[in-house]
Amino acid sequence: MHRRVALLSAVALTAAGALIPASAAAARAGTSATGLDPRPVRWSTTDSWSERRTVSQYWTAQRMLAAEPLSSPAPRRASPDSPTQGSPWATRGASTGARGGSGTWGGTGSGTWTGTGSGDTGGRVPYTIRGSSAGGGRSAPWSVGGTAPAGVRQVAQQAQVPNSPGLRWTDGGAVVRTVGRVFFTTANGRNSSCSGTAVTSANESVVMTAGHCVKLNGAAHRNWVFVPGFDNGRRPFGTWVATRLLTTQQWNAREDINFDVAAAVVAPLDGRTLTDVVGGQGVAFNQARRQQMYSFGYPAAAPFNGSRLIYCSGRSFDDTVMTRDLGLRCAMTGGSSGGPWFRNFDESTGLGWLNSVNSFKYNFAPDFMFGPFFGDEAQAVYQAAQRTNAL
Repeated sequence: MHRRVALLSAVALTAAGALIPASAAAARAGTSATGLDPRPVRWSTTDSWSERRTVSQYWTAQRMLAAEPLSSPAPRRASPDSPTQGSPWATRGASTGARGGSGTWGGTGSGTWTGTGSGDTGGRVPYTIRGSSAGGGRSAPWSVGGTAPAGVRQVAQQAQVPNSPGLRWTDGGAVVRTVGRVFFTTANGRNSSCSGTAVTSANESVVMTAGHCVKLNGAAHRNWVFVPGFDNGRRPFGTWVATRLLTTQQWNAREDINFDVAAAVVAPLDGRTLTDVVGGQGVAFNQARRQQMYSFGYPAAAPFNGSRLIYCSGRSFDDTVMTRDLGLRCAMTGGSSGGPWFRNFDESTGLGWLNSVNSFKYNFAPDFMFGPFFGDEAQAVYQAAQRTNAL
């Protein structure tokens, strides 16, 4: 039976921009089984102040609210490559008040993540695509179980864990400043949206998102901007225009869903850098699977409208259907692509470690979200981005 998969971005492209491999100094990455250059790919989106002004002025509140998510190609079942898992590495995020204080980069170039995590229960049970949630609210206990659709088997945990299937985030904290909507124009002229996250970085200018939120069907997006803290058309922290976009070689070459990771480097706004204004979340790579996760995004397809920050939470599991991705029970829809998955997320501060992004859903399992494992390739994208000049 043919299974269609819808990516959660807002794109369908037909023409490509020029893509230039990153320099050798960009970052460390694993060796690809296909012989691809393991370094990330990056390209320029705006090269001058006048170009950035034009892009910023293009995105009126009306255009942002009208941006629509679209369907995208399905992942291939037999991917020739999988994310390279190397040594654990992380850097802690820093947060500031709204247009106050300063964000600082906590990375030293190496190190091991020392968070406690939730651990793996070791349970392997079939899941039902509907799942269940006791009370349907945040921090309600839930379990997965029952019979999966014919031919479909997944690894899931049966545990009492905090869970949200997709509710509006109302607790404030750093997450409401660091997570935002991503807007861009497709090659055929359609305005579209994804989600993204401001992360701690050496240049204080990096946004992490999904690969298909920067390039799809062989074409790079244009008019790319990040709006942190987007709230029903309001832009409390401004509109940040991308100067460079980066993704993995595997996504660039064949749009391999296992490597659906990207980063944007945004230009300063009014003389200040992105994380100087909104703060930055931490990032973590090569971490253990099947941990408690919090996912955030701005879903724009029904029943959502892209105007509010929505979140899901629960124990992640391994996708054993078609990808090497992580899975999470989540009802978010189109437009949430690229939104962050956090490990060790602190509800009281709104800070965590970015460890995956919203990527796709199977159409036969609409209550489950999947995101790529952050291995060496994802780390290489981040390292290259944080070393890129924002101008």
